[in-house]
Amino acid sequence: MKIPLRPSVRFSHQKPVIAMVHVGALPGTPSHHFSVKELERQSLLEAAIYKRAGVHGILIENMHDTPYLKGSVGPEIVATLSIIARQVRAASQLPCGIQILAGANHEALAVAHAAQLDFIRIEAFSFAHVADEGFMESCAGKLLRYRRAIGADSISIWADIKKKHSSHAITADISIGEVAHAVEFMKGDAVIITGATTGDAPQLADLRKSKTATSLPVFLGSGITHKNLRSYLKLADGFIVGSEFKEDGKWFNPIDEKRLHRFMSRHRQ
Repeated sequence: MKIPLRPSVRFSHQKPVIAMVHVGALPGTPSHHFSVKELERQSLLEAAIYKRAGVHGILIENMHDTPYLKGSVGPEIVATLSIIARQVRAASQLPCGIQILAGANHEALAVAHAAQLDFIRIEAFSFAHVADEGFMESCAGKLLRYRRAIGADSISIWADIKKKHSSHAITADISIGEVAHAVEFMKGDAVIITGATTGDAPQLADLRKSKTATSLPVFLGSGITHKNLRSYLKLADGFIVGSEFKEDGKWFNPIDEKRLHRFMSRHRQ
């Protein structure tokens, strides 16, 4: 059974596992060391490992670019990620998406359009929050108009709600269910639930409230492991997995193929 979101997204599993490719630090960022060719080679290597393990999709992210800029990135980031993303998509032949931190949602959409990706993961789609980088405002109106303007309507928009690494005090009187409903009202295509930080598991109560409040697919975007997968499998529509597939469960480490295959085996069971 396949799960359609927008017309161009088709997963081979009803509850897909989407693996993170954390691209090395990009040109101009404080930790940048490797050439574009080397960054591309490493990303393709990770995508190939994931493909062999049987994941159902790939999400590309510039996680190593810390500290992040707020709400935009330079043309050097867009250009490099477009090259890498297009190669990963072509080589893997899997549904692929991209997130560009922090909140560089227009740039992510541009890369996805140029690289023929299937979806983007974004923050601050509906309602505002305070992130590490500062105050993030809702971008839904401008982003959807930009998507129409560049002819990228086939690209799905997956929105984090009450996202990790952020303060939500300014929306403390708005439940996570209400935010999920707002994503649907604002014409988003999927909702992503996370824990408080990278590697932290979401609260089951948040998942239940979101599923009740929206008819959109609800994906889990942090902290899913082979140990807790069963707890979420019945309710969640899919899983975005990064840290669990890395050595010692740390996102910045290389892929640990034993951990990867253990998780995928549990998912198949």
